[in-house]
Amino acid sequence: MTTGSRFAGAGPEETERRVEQWAAEFAAKADRYQQMQQQISQVSAAESSADGAVRVTVDSAGIVTDLVLSDRAGSLRPQQLAAQILEVMRRAQSRLTDRVQQVMQDTVGDDEATVRAVVASYEQRFPVPPPPSPAGYADDLRIGDVEDDEPRRPPSPPAQPRPQRRPDDDDDGWDGPILRP
Repeated sequence: MTTGSRFAGAGPEETERRVEQWAAEFAAKADRYQQMQQQISQVSAAESSADGAVRVTVDSAGIVTDLVLSDRAGSLRPQQLAAQILEVMRRAQSRLTDRVQQVMQDTVGDDEATVRAVVASYEQRFPVPPPPSPAGYADDLRIGDVEDDEPRRPPSPPAQPRPQRRPDDDDDGWDGPILRP
């Protein structure tokens, strides 16, 4: 029902009552959306690695707000630790979708299109990560050069130094005769 059809054919008192009702409904909806926004901004999720070496907390935007490394983390190879941190962070991020969906249902659940759009956005940004490989983290994710990769080529020889200018050189870059017409 459009706003214009709500008021068509009504007398002045009825029109005024309907306008007040519409304004109250609009204000209530705005309050619910503000409450939804505030509650979503407070959503966070935390995950830990199976061995307890890594614990990551992310905020509603998926940004890491806390990273805790236990003493166990010190016994891991750097690439294993890096892979664990990324895997635990992604698992924490993927948990945000359910939490945001619950907030949306509790606050603006009657607006199904908005709920679907926001939840779809979270599902796209923070998909459920695949399970870690059974072999562990040794060869999963790599960032930059890894020492065990292909052998490095020997460095190129240094460039030959340029000859020094003579002090009496006039700095025009031309040492030959000048022809004049």
